[in-house]
Amino acid sequence: MKKIISTTKAPAPIGPYNQAILSGNTLYTSGQIAINPMTGELVLDSIKSETKQVMENMKEVLAAAEMTFENVVKTCIFISDMNTFSEINTVYGEYFNEETAPARETVEVANLPKFVNVEISMIAIK
Repeated sequence: MKKIISTTKAPAPIGPYNQAILSGNTLYTSGQIAINPMTGELVLDSIKSETKQVMENMKEVLAAAEMTFENVVKTCIFISDMNTFSEINTVYGEYFNEETAPARETVEVANLPKFVNVEISMIAIK
């Protein structure tokens, strides 16, 4: 059985999908981009501020499922320019304990929704 996870503390979906789905004890999140949920505006000041907004959005989605970053077992990071990887990785790393960090892949793509620079999705287990 699947349970829809939704919170107003993260951006509302902009298409036919949900912020996350809880199936059993596994949470599958949709990708988050740097939309400020309070204003609906993109946060594109810098790659670091953009990544921080993405991670804060993801933090709220996890919280809506009564989870934290410690529950995350897998992340997928999509970036528009591999040259920004180091800065993205620095911000991303602030949210995880290095010893218990999840598995991950980082992929450079041609374009992302709304032409942002970074999108992150996660899988977490209770």
